[in-house]
Amino acid sequence: MTTVPLADNLWADVEMIPTRFGYGDGLVELGGENPRVVVLGADLSSSLKVDRFQAAFPDRFIQTGIAEQDMTNLAAGLSLVGKIPFVSTYGVFCTGRAWDQLRTTVAYGGLNVKIGSGHGGISVGPDGATHQALEDIAITRTIPGMTVLVPCDYHETVKAVKAAAAIEGPVVIRFGREKVPVVTTSETPFEVGRAEIFREGSDVTILACGIMVYEALKAARTLEDEGVSAKVINCHSVKPMDIRTVVDSALETGAVVTAEEHQVMGGFGSAVAEVLCRHAPVPLRMVGIQDVFGQSGSPEELMDAYGLTSEAIAESVRDVLEAKGR
Repeated sequence: MTTVPLADNLWADVEMIPTRFGYGDGLVELGGENPRVVVLGADLSSSLKVDRFQAAFPDRFIQTGIAEQDMTNLAAGLSLVGKIPFVSTYGVFCTGRAWDQLRTTVAYGGLNVKIGSGHGGISVGPDGATHQALEDIAITRTIPGMTVLVPCDYHETVKAVKAAAAIEGPVVIRFGREKVPVVTTSETPFEVGRAEIFREGSDVTILACGIMVYEALKAARTLEDEGVSAKVINCHSVKPMDIRTVVDSALETGAVVTAEEHQVMGGFGSAVAEVLCRHAPVPLRMVGIQDVFGQSGSPEELMDAYGLTSEAIAESVRDVLEAKGR
């Protein structure tokens, strides 16, 4: 039984909405609530759905063109005069190309800049390896003082935008391009630094972020038919991580599997491993990209080819349970 309210139709006719829609809608709602909010785009307004904010608040939207490093520095300056700027572009650009500006200008200065990191993960699809952000969690979570949020669906992305604005300091929000299942509702809790238990279980804990949360729920459903009780936890707050929930669940079940649409090295799974090796050294397996670049293809083909599926999670659970000695 889930411990928080989830969507009613998770399996039959599940609703599918891109998380980038949640980013755009969240900004429009936030813009109506807070006149300090400004949005910066890098020639990708329609793609990231920030054109919705531009239409609603044209005097608070700045189009910088394809100049991500300059855009980040401009946002830093806006924050110094009391604005809450949201830098909005693809993840490979805002966290990769502009990493020095993000680290040295924004984070080192503790500036109140928010980063909308779009098109995260391999599910970007045909854009290929150059546009598939697979290292962005790793290179942002290592920056001191940086908050890293990876919402699992449309509703969580809206909430992440609002939560980011309420935090004083730099925040990265990672979201995707393609339609993904709507797992949560407007009533599902969302709090930075807190993980939410989406399904109870006693044999193994599956920790997931982003679109892999839905795959984790599917895996748990499959495993239930095999007599395996899997707890599923949504870790939308990668940094700060909910250490207490992660540790308590690991000790309770005695085995952990992580799932992310990102490189396993340095990413969400690594963050969990850092917690477990210190507080709860239990068997661990990590589902994610295995030290390779992406390629061009349909989102479905790529997710399957790179093992980002419920079947891959279920297989990792079987492996970790064998290591556990169940």
